[in-house]
Order: sequence, then structure tokens, then C-alpha cells
Amino acid sequence: MKHGQISSKELADFIRERVTIEETYSRSMTKLAKTASNFSQLGTFAPLWDVFRLSTEKLASCHMDLVRKLQELIREVQKYMDEQAKAHKKTKEEVSSTLEAVQNIQSMSQVLQKSKESYNNKSLELERMRKDGATQRDLDKVGVKVKKATETYKSYVEKYSSSKTEFEQKMSETAQKFQDIEESHVLHMKEIIQSYAYSIEETHKQIGEVHKEFVNDMENTSVESLIQKLAESKGTGKERPGPIEFEECNVSIASEVAKPRKRKPFTIPGRRKDKDTDSTENDILQADNSFYSSSDSEEEDDRRKFHVEIKPVQPNNGTHQHKATIDDKLANNDLLSLDPFGPSVSGSTSSVSSSAVPPPNRPTTPLGTGALAPPPRPSSRPKLPAGKLTGISEVGRPFSPPKVTGSSPTLAAPLARAESSSSLSSSTSISASNTPTVEDDGFVGKLPTFEKRCETPAGTSRGPSPVTLASQDSLPIAVAFTETVNAYFKGADPSKCIVKITGDMTLSFPSGIIKIFTSSPSPAVLSFRLRNTSKLEQILPNQQLLHSDSSQSDTNTRDFWLNMSALTMFLRKSSEQNPTSSYYNVDILKYQVCSNGIHSTPLNLAVYWKCEPSTTDVRVDYRYNPEAMQPPGPLSSVQVLVPVSGGVTSMQSLPSAIWNAEQSKSLWKLNNITEKLENEGSGSLRAKFELSDGPSIPATLAVQFFTEGSTLSGVDMDLVGSGYRLSLNKKRFATGRYMADC
Repeated sequence: MKHGQISSKELADFIRERVTIEETYSRSMTKLAKTASNFSQLGTFAPLWDVFRLSTEKLASCHMDLVRKLQELIREVQKYMDEQAKAHKKTKEEVSSTLEAVQNIQSMSQVLQKSKESYNNKSLELERMRKDGATQRDLDKVGVKVKKATETYKSYVEKYSSSKTEFEQKMSETAQKFQDIEESHVLHMKEIIQSYAYSIEETHKQIGEVHKEFVNDMENTSVESLIQKLAESKGTGKERPGPIEFEECNVSIASEVAKPRKRKPFTIPGRRKDKDTDSTENDILQADNSFYSSSDSEEEDDRRKFHVEIKPVQPNNGTHQHKATIDDKLANNDLLSLDPFGPSVSGSTSSVSSSAVPPPNRPTTPLGTGALAPPPRPSSRPKLPAGKLTGISEVGRPFSPPKVTGSSPTLAAPLARAESSSSLSSSTSISASNTPTVEDDGFVGKLPTFEKRCETPAGTSRGPSPVTLASQDSLPIAVAFTETVNAYFKGADPSKCIVKITGDMTLSFPSGIIKIFTSSPSPAVLSFRLRNTSKLEQILPNQQLLHSDSSQSDTNTRDFWLNMSALTMFLRKSSEQNPTSSYYNVDILKYQVCSNGIHSTPLNLAVYWKCEPSTTDVRVDYRYNPEAMQPPGPLSSVQVLVPVSGGVTSMQSLPSAIWNAEQSKSLWKLNNITEKLENEGSGSLRAKFELSDGPSIPATLAVQFFTEGSTLSGVDMDLVGSGYRLSLNKKRFATGRYMADC
């Protein structure tokens, strides 16, 4: 048992050393990625450095994910060591009587041996005296001693027999306890090593995907496209200069043109003229060609007065088209039509179609000497204290939560550089696609893409509205909860089921919101309340964007608020990296759900094998568990993969399964499993395999499925304060490592 404690400690030390190596490697890769971003951005090769940088950042993220998984595993080993120490102490107390039995039989053996020697000596002495002709009196004296020694010897023989029986019983019971402890110890250590192996295997697959993506990006970046980008950014234009011919001088026209005249471009007071505003101003302002004011003379001023008119947008009735305004340009960015689970801007550009929403009625103010500018923001919106952020890594120190008084919260401390830079992996990068990829022993595939449709609960959205520069209305955002359930079932014993459930919370912002954030010196602080947090074992917020008060008394809720300066900087950077995206996803927090063993699994499994030299029978029992989900939902695209060794020559299955001879695996594909089906979603999968090289060795089977519109934790969020509204709240969970063994 003492060696078991030593082995547990050494295993924890080994994993801890692996964590140090992976963390060092991740930091080195992050440093390398920063180096790539500092290389020359000139020339045709410059765009490829972004591919190197993004790929290296993802590799660093993969290794940092492994660090966190191994750190969790170390905590599990430490917890096991504590339980192991308690079990050993309890066992030592329970087997203390065995020690007494051991000592008793040892002492009894010694006394028995002495009494036997005494009896033999006395008997030999009596026999010798008889041969020597001793007197009867002397013989009687020795005879009494022999009789006493005989009785003593016999009594010790009986006592030894009793001690022997107790010793054998105690030793048998104690040895069985020790064996049970060692079997449990070895089994637990193997499970820990299996989790260790799964974590590393998952990281290797992620690294493989990153490398595959890197190769694809390089292959898709052609020489022609690189040269085209350089030509577009550095070229002088596509049109060649037109021919100019010599013209004879016309004295009368030349003298008129020679009059002094100063002209200046017509500008709108209060508006910044840049690339972004030029197009929208030209769309809104419809005027004649005289966009100049002349200072020749008063007569020239009277003659050349110009007229500026704001023309209202014509309704789109299918036969007329109107020019885009600021409202129409950003109308499609309402998140009701977006899919936060779909590909984000870090992958490919997401193009989401939506019917144009006409802008709200606005007053047509004559354009005189005033300015065409956004109306003042409501005074109720808070202002962030002055602070300087030179990068996304600069976040606020922990400070008091905002006080909610019916409006937006206010912050109580200025921003400053955090003392620790630790955060969630890739917390400052644009989130990757939330569609989980399932890879189990050769069968690779992505879960079906979710339909882009609104499933907003009642009361969470007021419907689509345009995001405009002059909007005083609340701004739309979306939230997505994605959870992963990992489970391991051992035979039909529910107590041996190992479950781990993790989740991610992602916020999605329309691209139009970035201009509102950047144009306002103090955008409203985005705050939200996380509900049902008592069911979460651990919450890991994005430390660079999110703040929270850990001293909240309510264990079932927790309030968070975002660092708006850091959020604005992050969204602006995301927009620069992919300016054509309709929306940007931001990883807000990760969490781990408290599990209750098999009761927390949405699909309970039990597998049975019967392996004979020529045949193998496999049965998989499954049971739908609606109590694990909130709310219960159908398990979609259920697939069960069973490896079978022994040279399978034929297979009979019920229901019908697919046999892959190359990989020696059978695959069942089931329709949606719900409690509304026969037997309330319970059933069995059976198969009989004919073998040429049996018997088979029972293997671990893998299962995959997903559920949309439901989570295993029941966690949810509510916006706090004003300034924002929740346009979309999507939830789902899917399997990670979902396995069963006999």
C-alpha cells in the first residue's frame, strides 16, 4: 500500500513535468508568432506571414489546451491521493486485529516448541531411569513430572490449533482487503493514464488539423493572387491616360477663364471626411453639380448659389431600387439571421443573407449652416474612466462590480495593466468554428451544420432593427452555449461510469456595432448575469475582456461585465483582419459542469461481449436519459462504432449495421433518440460475427451524437442594464469522448 502512495505521487510529478514542457513550448510558439507579425509587410510575400502567424498561434493554443487538461488531471490525481491516504488509514485500523493474531500465533509457536522439548526430555529421563534400575520412589517422582509436561504440551497444542484457525481467517480477510485495494489502485491509475493518453491524442489531432489547415492555406494562396494583391494596393489605377491633342488658342474664351477665382471643396461642418463616410454622404446627399462656393464677387455668389437636398429613401416595392443609406448598409447585421455556431471570421468569410429592413422614419432637417452628425448619446449611459490601452493584453485590475440602478452600470476604478497575463487560450483571437469534429478510430466527420433560424425564447428579442450610427435604440448581440460531454461506461456497473462535461460561452457582435463603439467616447458597459451557476464546478472567464465580483453571495447567479475599451480594440482588430465578415464571435468564458456519474449522461450505455473461437456476439444496450438535459431534446445523428478483431468473415446485426472490412469495425447509424419513441428511447444493438482467426478480444466502442436547443448544465444568461438587447440565444451539446467497455 505504501508503494501505491509513492506511485501516485510519482505519476503526479511526471504529469506536472509534462505540463511544464508543454507550457514552455506554447510560450515559445506564441513568441514565434509575434516574431512572424513583425516581419516585413511589403512585397508579394507579405500576406503569407499572416498564415504563418495564425497557424503558429493555433499551435500554441493547442499546447496550452493540453496544459489545462493535464492540470485538471493533476488535480484529479491529487484528489485520488487524498482519498487513497484515507482508505489506507481506515484499512490499517480495520486489520489491527490481524496483527494481534499474527503475534499470538508466533508466541504460541514458541511456547509450544518449548513445552514439546520439555515433554520429550522428561520422557527420555524416565526411560533412562527405568533402564538403570532406579528405585520406585524416584521413578514415581519423575513420572509425575512427565505427566505434568504431557498435559502442558497437549494444552499448548490445542491453543495453537485455535490460534492457527483465527490466524488463517484474519490473514485471509486482510489479504483480500489488500488485494481489493491494489486492484482498485491499479484500475484508477490506468484510468488516469487513459485520460492522459486521450488528452495527448486529442491534442495531436488538433495539431494535425492546424497543420492541414496551414497546408491548405498555402496551397490556396496562388502566385497570381499575391501579385494581384500587390498590384491592387500599390498600382496607379486600371485606366490608361487618354490622348491629348494640340488645340488652337481661342482668345475670347481664354480671357474669361483667366479671371481669378478661388474654389474650395464643399464640406459638411462637424463631419470627418474619410473613406468610410464618403460613400454614405454621397448616397444621402443629392445635389446639383455645383459642389463649390465661389468668392469672385457678390454677383457671382448670387448667380452661383447651390441647392442641397436630402431625398427620402424610396420604398422597395420590387420595381424600384434605392441607393444604400447608412441604415440600409448595416440593416442586415441584426443577429436574428446569423448563426453563432457557424464558421467565424478566423476561417472563411461568413455570408448571411437577410431581407433588407427599411430604415426607421427620421426627420428631414434642412441642411443649412448646421451639421449632419449623430444625435447626442443619452446621459444615462456611463463613461469609462480615462485609461490607456496599447494592446488587447492590457486589462483592468479586479475592481468592484458595476452598480445597477435601472440603467447601465458604472465602473469604480481606472484601467491598469494586469499583474498576470494568464487567460483562456486564444481569448484574444477570433473564435474558431464551434462545430465539433468527431474522430473515432478512423471514422471522421463533422456533425451536421445547424440551420440558420431564429430560436429566440419569448421576451429575449424585439425583432430585427438596423444598427445605425445615429441609433439611440438598444444594440443587438447574440450568445451561444456549447457543451461537450465525455463519458466512459464500464460494463453494466453504473458506479464505474466516469463523466466530464465542459462548456463554452460565446458572444457575437454584428459588424455595424464597431463604428458605434469607436465613434463614442464612452459606449454603454455590456453587463450580464449568468444563471444556474450552482451547477458549475469551475468558471474560467476571459481575463482580458471580462470582469466579475467573486464575493457575490448568491451561489446560483454570477454577474459579469466587459472591459469596453479592450472589447472595442479587439473587435476593431477582428474587423481589420476580415473586413467583409457580417459578425464577429468572441470567446467569453469556459466552464466545467458538476457531474453525477451516469445520471449526468444523456445516453446510458452497457456493452456485453461473448467471445468464442469461431464466433463473437456483441450487444449494446442504450437508454435515453431526459433528466440529464435542460430542456430534454432529441439526440441527433447517433452513431455507434464497434471494433471487432479475430478476422470477421460475416456479420448479422439487428438493427442493420455497416461493416468496414478494411478497419474491422461495425457502425450503427440511428435516427433521433427521444423519450417519445418505443420503450421511452431505450433499445439494444445486436450483432453476431463469424470469425476465421478467433477468438476476438473485447474492445472499447465509441458513440457520437448532438442535441440542438438544449444544454446539460441548464446555464443561461440575462443582460443587465440598458443599451443592449439579446437577439439570439442558441444552445447545444455534443459528444467528445463517449465510450463504453465491457
